[in-house]
Amino acid sequence: MPPRRQRPRESPALVAFGRQMRRLREAKGIKQETIGHLTTVSGPQVSRIEAGKKRATRPFVEIVDDHLDAGGSLISLWEDLNKDGHPVPLWFDWPKIEEDATELITWEHTIVPGLLQNEAYARAFLGVDEAIEARIARQSVLTRDDPPPVALTALLSEAVLYHLVGSPEVMHEQLTHLVALSELPNVTIQMVRNNGRPAGTGGAFVVATMEDRSEVAYLEMVVRGITTDDPSDLAKLSEVLRELRARAFPEDMSRDVMRKALEKWT
Repeated sequence: MPPRRQRPRESPALVAFGRQMRRLREAKGIKQETIGHLTTVSGPQVSRIEAGKKRATRPFVEIVDDHLDAGGSLISLWEDLNKDGHPVPLWFDWPKIEEDATELITWEHTIVPGLLQNEAYARAFLGVDEAIEARIARQSVLTRDDPPPVALTALLSEAVLYHLVGSPEVMHEQLTHLVALSELPNVTIQMVRNNGRPAGTGGAFVVATMEDRSEVAYLEMVVRGITTDDPSDLAKLSEVLRELRARAFPEDMSRDVMRKALEKWT
């Protein structure tokens, strides 16, 4: 079994904000659940903000500052941590988010998503044994017993099936693997035909829904991946997903599209 990845440290700035909020709240004898009720944010999410694991929005901070009689101190601190309109970066541990999520929906326009890659296909990208083992180990979220497996919906451009990765043999093996995974009750794979005005051109991404129904997204960028729980980011991704789903083939037809692509690599 590959060694467990060490989780990145939380942003010190967010930890500092969370600690100050907790001090003010406890000084007033107010519970997290009360803050959650006032802000329509769940108790566990309030806990994550106080632990520095989730970035608070300005409307949330304004309500909390007023209720705690903080005199604007929380708002000032939040503004200091969000100078020039750029939120403090939070180094989410995405594999941990994947592990804790109840639902994942991903869009890929070029390659097979990591959770659906077989070893040979992953090796063509990663090369290093430790990285390959870590990627394969992450896929256990799809087949685990306790907690229940995550529900995965993968929206894939047809181009994914025809981009040569490794060799024709690797592609044949990978597409066979993809068809088999699509038969799992918790995995939905739908092919998207991007005819006419293309959708999802901003890049590949994954949206994770957590047990408390909050969402976190991972966006693949040229230099590095970005993880965000910003409501405006999530709203934009939701719009993209609606358009992609409207263009996606049903599951059975998608399976036929995958089997047809297999002929190219036979």
